[in-house]
Amino acid sequence: MLTRRAALASVGVAAILLVMKAGALWQTESVAMLGSLADTALDLVASLVTLFGVRLAAMPADQEHRYGHGKAEALTSLFQVSIISVAAAGIAIESFSRIGNPHLTRSAETGIGVSIIAILLSFGLIAYQRHVVARTGSLAINTDAMHYKSDFFLNMSVIVALVLDHFLRLHGVDALFGIAIAAWLGWGAWHSASEAIGHLMDREWSLEERQRFIEVAARHPALHGIHDMRTRTSGADRFVQFHVWVDPDMTVRAAHDVMDEVEAQLKIEFPGVDILIHPDPDGHIEGGGNPLRAREAGEVLREESTPRN
Repeated sequence: MLTRRAALASVGVAAILLVMKAGALWQTESVAMLGSLADTALDLVASLVTLFGVRLAAMPADQEHRYGHGKAEALTSLFQVSIISVAAAGIAIESFSRIGNPHLTRSAETGIGVSIIAILLSFGLIAYQRHVVARTGSLAINTDAMHYKSDFFLNMSVIVALVLDHFLRLHGVDALFGIAIAAWLGWGAWHSASEAIGHLMDREWSLEERQRFIEVAARHPALHGIHDMRTRTSGADRFVQFHVWVDPDMTVRAAHDVMDEVEAQLKIEFPGVDILIHPDPDGHIEGGGNPLRAREAGEVLREESTPRN
């Protein structure tokens, strides 16, 4: 429900700004405003896609998708990236064409006023989106929030471009700001694509978080060590599986009770994480995995994360 509300709020803000900026572009004929309008149009499309993506990602696991539908958020982010990239290229082409043929902007006051309103609305939306991301970890909402974070600089650049071009008569500055806006959009697209691909490729958690996870698990006195730990993230869902060494003479019932106790402790420190634990007799390693004794956890994880020639 939180992610849906955040997506609906994003759609509403984008729709309001789209109408306002379209009117401002018609009056100012500014290429910087054109870039801002294109960004808002993309925000609206992306927000609609995000709304669909978070609804799909929130669906519970079923027989065909036993790990849930969380990766729908990463696919949504990649769709957003493709739209942003095309728009950035179009703005850059229009800006370069105007460098050799500078065009004086008109009605700068209107463009400046609309940009100030856009900044205020974006601030309010970002604050709400941050709250939702902190509660849910939603990749789609986080990617959507990145668009609106960039809108602050985008709208500020429009204001500066209009002031320099219209009031100070520095012709060509508007086109230069258009190029800067296109570059900014391209950088944001690259960052969002990297994050989405990481989710789709089941990238491991950060080194620090994996180390903390091992340290919490190793608090149980019946565990002699941990090995073959794997982690991944799918939308707002996170998964971890690992093997633990226990006393070879421990009964199945006793081992089961220990696994329940370890999982309960981990759930306190890592709420919402799907945990799968496999007990092994002490010293046994399957598949040649690297053993992670509690006292060696940090060193081994750092070793695994260091590229080898």
